[in-house]
Amino acid sequence: MSLVVEGLSKRYSKNMKALNGLSFSVQEGECLGIVGESGSGKSTLARVLLGLETYKEGSISYNGKPIAPKSRSQLREYRKSVQMIFQDSTSSLNPKLPIWKSVLEPLDNFKELTPSFLPLQTNNRREVAEGLLEIVGLEKHMADRYPGELSGGQKQRVSIARAISIEPSLLICDEPTASLDVTVQVQILQLLKELQKTTNMTILFISHDIRAVTYLCEKVMVLKNGTLVDQFSLEALYHHERHPYTKALVQAATLE
Repeated sequence: MSLVVEGLSKRYSKNMKALNGLSFSVQEGECLGIVGESGSGKSTLARVLLGLETYKEGSISYNGKPIAPKSRSQLREYRKSVQMIFQDSTSSLNPKLPIWKSVLEPLDNFKELTPSFLPLQTNNRREVAEGLLEIVGLEKHMADRYPGELSGGQKQRVSIARAISIEPSLLICDEPTASLDVTVQVQILQLLKELQKTTNMTILFISHDIRAVTYLCEKVMVLKNGTLVDQFSLEALYHHERHPYTKALVQAATLE
């Protein structure tokens, strides 16, 4: 699996570039962290990569095939391999559906798929959902609960179970721990780390918190005002050649 972005720009108006000539690549099994403050273009990038927003400048290719911004057939095939976890798990779950049905929504769109990492010998939808919930640390009996009956951390685990249900090659996480307390944040980060090792999926982890990024990811990109200002491997985080903005993010994190 490879995702290659070249010269990607996104404009919302003539005078405003939300993304400015971004170029980067992610390979199979890697975890790339994208960090920057609010307004840096992180969430715009996530939406463009998922095909939720179009772009006119630059290119995106997945496994050597271009992802055209308006090609429905290409986007459908692409979305078999790419899933996303949003920051607000409450709004991403249907309050009228029991948890087990929410978990299966991606599989309902791609009925030919079955997650190979589940130790099940059945295609029973309910059992598949329960198996996915167990993988993310939730007990089977929670399958019949509704989103309003769950804590923030539990809802985010449901969102993760749903995202991995079609065994994506690439998982895009847009601030998945931002609304959670510190203890639950660590639990979710540990879960993502374990899932990556188990499934060898590639993770694109987007956050304003450089601590979360460096806990999970071995490669880091830093965005500021839609521009890529720094890119490095984790072991080079404290090297003197780091961009001043990167150093400021690290300094701010150590003071909190």
